This record gives sequence, structure tokens and C-alpha cells, in this order.
Amino acid sequence: MAHGHDHDHDHDEHSSLGEMDLRVRALETVLADKGYIDPAALDVLIDTYQTRIGPRNGARVVARAWADPAFADWLRRDATAAIASLGFTGRQGEHMVALECSDDTHHLVVCTLCSCYPWPVLGLPPTWYKSAPYRSRAVKDPRGVLADFGVVLPEHTRIRVWDSTAEVRYLVIPRRPAGTDGWSEERLATLVTRDSMIGTGLARAPRP
Repeated sequence: MAHGHDHDHDHDEHSSLGEMDLRVRALETVLADKGYIDPAALDVLIDTYQTRIGPRNGARVVARAWADPAFADWLRRDATAAIASLGFTGRQGEHMVALECSDDTHHLVVCTLCSCYPWPVLGLPPTWYKSAPYRSRAVKDPRGVLADFGVVLPEHTRIRVWDSTAEVRYLVIPRRPAGTDGWSEERLATLVTRDSMIGTGLARAPRP
């Protein structure tokens, strides 16, 4: 199972995306023709979550935590309030918990029952996050799942898996890359990826 997932991960994801995209577009057309939805309003909603709200919000939270020890402490104590102070609130983000990665601990987030996801800070969930293979293997073989994403951690690094629920959603604070001393929050935010805030990736290393 692990080998098949390794080999077919990208292919399967792209195939399902194509099929799902066609189905969604067909459904949109039917609903629009019947007058149930306004295509323009739907476009605005999708754009809001994919681009304006999207992972850039979460990246700003992580960058602030890296640059501001007081904010990082607030994030540990009350992530919901700390995140809200930056203007990122809304449904699917009412009860947030921040998980800080360290030299000896890496955090990985999954939702085993459905696909609970912190939309206000991460935007729309990726297709693989909602897939059965990810949801089951993340719990049983987190190190193998990370390897699928190209993340190989030292054996001594403990991997903690957190299961999102309807009540609590998690935001992973990846380790700050070396060589970023003195960087502005805006520049730091460019190193934060969506996957690093789920735990299936690491923050980008700064370019030489």
C-alpha cells in the first residue's frame, strides 16, 4: 500500500482533480441555469478563499510568531485570539490551537473523520487532505506519509499527529529556517508554505 501510494500519489491526485473539476463545473452550470446561484458571486467566493484568504493569511501568522516573541507566546496561550488580532477570523477558525515544531518534535495534522480544516488561515483544503489514504496513513504511518511528501526527518525526531475535530483546528508553526536573522515579517512569510502549516512540509530554505 505504501509503495503504491508513493508511486501514484501525483498521478492519482491530478486525475481526481480533473474529474472533480468537470463535475463541479457541470453542477455550477445546472445550478446557474436554474437560477439557484449567481456565477459572479461564486467566482468571488472561490477567489476569496483561494487567493486573498488562502494560505497567505497563515503565512503571516507564522512570520509574526517567528519575528515577535510576545506574539509567539500569545499564540501558544490563545491561538484563536492571537490569530484574530491579525484580522483572520470566521467559520472553521473559531477554535484554533498552534503547534510549534522544534528540533526534537514535528507536528502533523489530519482529520480522520471528515476534512475539518482552518479555512481562515489556510484557504481551501487540498484534495489529498480529504483523501482516505492520507487520513488513514497519517495516523498509522506518519513517517511514511512525510516521506511521500519528500520530508525525511532524523530518527530521533518525534512525530505527533493531531486529529482535527469540529471543535478544534490546528495550525502548525514550522521551524524557522536558518539564515533568516533580521528578515522582515513580509520576507519571512514568503518561506511559509501551506504544507508546512499542515505538517506535511517544511518551511522553505532562503535562497543563497
